[in-house]
Amino acid sequence: MRRTILTLASFSALIAATFPAAQAHAENDRYCLQGRIWGYPGNCQFASYQQCLATASGTSAYCGINPRYAFSQQRHY
Repeated sequence: MRRTILTLASFSALIAATFPAAQAHAENDRYCLQGRIWGYPGNCQFASYQQCLATASGTSAYCGINPRYAFSQQRHY
């Protein structure tokens, strides 16, 4: 029984690792918490500007658009 559980857990981890993380980032990394402590581009885990502002509240950090997201939206002519 333990071997079966361990095998299933290992298989699940392998499947999760094979899917590209870029799909998850497309929705969740539009805004970055930036500032001295965060550097550039910063902590880019915010889907909305309001989420980023709430985290930055009371600190010397600020919010900006994630450069990866911004440049991925450009059209190539």
